[in-house]
Amino acid sequence: MGMCLPCLGGAADDVVVTPDPEIRRRQLAEAAEKRQKETTYRGVKNPEAVERKKKKQEEMEKQEMTPSVSGGGGGGLRVSFVS
Repeated sequence: MGMCLPCLGGAADDVVVTPDPEIRRRQLAEAAEKRQKETTYRGVKNPEAVERKKKKQEEMEKQEMTPSVSGGGGGGLRVSFVS
């Protein structure tokens, strides 16, 4: 029964070193951001086009919120009646 197990001699080589807490925190944040992007753009073939369209829509809404100075405040529409 006095057997020595040679496989236990290299047990120190199998130890996994945990990274610094700051590095680990950064890695977790990057992974979370990546997962969020993947779920946001799931099924979208061109995410850049979606972003451009979204920004353009936001700009249009912003322009609608600001009052128009030119044109006398008529909303920019011209209506002409022909008799």
